[in-house]
Amino acid sequence: MSAEADSLSLISPVILLTAAVIAVPVIKRLGLSSVLGYLIAGLIIGPFGLAFFYDSASILHIAELGIVMYLFVIGLEMRPSHLWSLRKEIFGLGTLQIIACSLGLTGVGLVYGYSWQVSFVCAAGFVLTSTAIVMQLLGDRGDIAQPRGQKIVSILLFEDLLIVPLLAIVAFIAPNHVVESISARLQSIGIGLISIAGLIAAGYWLLNPLFRLLAAAKAREVMTAAALLVVLGAALLMQISGLSMAMGAFLAGVLLSESTFRHQIEADIEPFRGILLGLFFLGVGMSLDLNVVKNNWPLILSAVVALMFVKAMMIYITARLTKSSHVEALDRALLMAQGGEFAFVLFTAAMSAQVISAVERSNLTAIVVLSMILTPIIGILFKRFTQKTAQVSLDNIRIADGLSSKVLMIGFGRFGQVTSQLLLARGVDVTIIDNDIDMIQNAERFGFTIYYGDGSRLDILHASGADTAEAIVVCVDHKDTTNKIVELVQHEFPLTKLLVRSYDREHALHLAKQNVDYMIRETFESAMVFGEAILEELGVDLNEVEEISRETRERDKERFETEVAADDVYAGIGLQYTGPRPTAPLITPKHTGQIINECDTQQ
Repeated sequence: MSAEADSLSLISPVILLTAAVIAVPVIKRLGLSSVLGYLIAGLIIGPFGLAFFYDSASILHIAELGIVMYLFVIGLEMRPSHLWSLRKEIFGLGTLQIIACSLGLTGVGLVYGYSWQVSFVCAAGFVLTSTAIVMQLLGDRGDIAQPRGQKIVSILLFEDLLIVPLLAIVAFIAPNHVVESISARLQSIGIGLISIAGLIAAGYWLLNPLFRLLAAAKAREVMTAAALLVVLGAALLMQISGLSMAMGAFLAGVLLSESTFRHQIEADIEPFRGILLGLFFLGVGMSLDLNVVKNNWPLILSAVVALMFVKAMMIYITARLTKSSHVEALDRALLMAQGGEFAFVLFTAAMSAQVISAVERSNLTAIVVLSMILTPIIGILFKRFTQKTAQVSLDNIRIADGLSSKVLMIGFGRFGQVTSQLLLARGVDVTIIDNDIDMIQNAERFGFTIYYGDGSRLDILHASGADTAEAIVVCVDHKDTTNKIVELVQHEFPLTKLLVRSYDREHALHLAKQNVDYMIRETFESAMVFGEAILEELGVDLNEVEEISRETRERDKERFETEVAADDVYAGIGLQYTGPRPTAPLITPKHTGQIINECDTQQ
């Protein structure tokens, strides 16, 4: 009997895994998002499909840990200094977008004839975007580290801060609400602030020593357990304090972002994050009540269109007002137009407080779930309309795997192409990788051998021979990608020479602090040669051109060293030429003078 019960207990996870294993590859094969695959699989096996499951809420509750772990991984990528640099996006852009969307969405509810209280609950549930869906779609596109992705992440972080205030407002507008005393409110705020301060203190003073101690024990499974403990412990602390679990996990990630164990922790968490996040999407698919949709389809379908349109329009207007391009604003609007997972919690709380009825809760839940299902589809349509060229196949493309050479070059854009000429002319054994398929195909037409691979991934670096290379040369076009590669290489291959192309002067300062073996500003040398050519064309004596060039280089070198020492790009500003050089007596002579008598003696 016990064996039979055990086998029955395994049926549920087997069904969940089978649904994911079948649906996701099929959907991906069709060129659609994996998120859509999970949602469809959940709908099929849920209570309104094949009815393998009847309680989607319990699955969603467990699967929320996937969102928690996702935010932890995002936190690992954000150093405190970088997070501070995003403060305008988090509080400025986030506030503006939330206010605009809240007003617009509340207006939609009023147009449908609902009271202002019900309209506000609808707006509050729909204004907060689905962190799980947006982060997954950004990750699939590789946009999280890009500026447009960072703005979206900033807005999502601000939205997480609003969860508790929105729940408090729902309780306040309840017909029979109990007015909370000022002392009780201050106590709630105090508990939240103390919890955040305690988490920051623990992360600053305890986490690194803990992981150093565990690393010394050389027990990989204990490191994995410790990583999970940090994530879940931080989430639990925030939940007990009445704050967002995801916010706690994100803070824990930020606190570990400068740890030497960051990459190890990320690798340990990644499998759990992916599985639980997939489980969350399955649960969302299961929670769509098809009976509710069938009985109220005119209301629900029209409301989905109206709410998504108004939210997208408000996001687009906000983005354009904050100087985003048309394409970026439209992309953000369509990506964030859905309601979020927080809506399920908010609608339940509103029903318990008698702000909305059970029927209204069911309708609103169906509207949010449908909006979440539509988001990946809208994203795919947007991509196909904005990108004229079809996705290039990997057929006949060499994949980086099992490679080995003296030099590993990452990036074969305009900079890498010129750099490679010297190495190839000398006969240096060099492996070149890039992740731009069009560029690889064009390069091969000119006789180059380029391998497909993302140099910002540790597994690709190993496959490309980074562990045996004498030098790794970073020539990629994006500074965020460059920074990630530099950090990976220095952590995983500390004895390998690292030569890096910097994006601009500020980026060069960052690389100098990272102690790379050599770095060069991509425009400096070409600009110097161009300036010399201009002077020559103007008839300036060649010796004077050489003298001016030498002095300019020396002053730039001195200025750069001053900036590095002060960690300030403006520190050496006085060394720049803003007018003519000092005249002859103050100029360092090109040749050292000799006493005539000494010259005669030598003769």
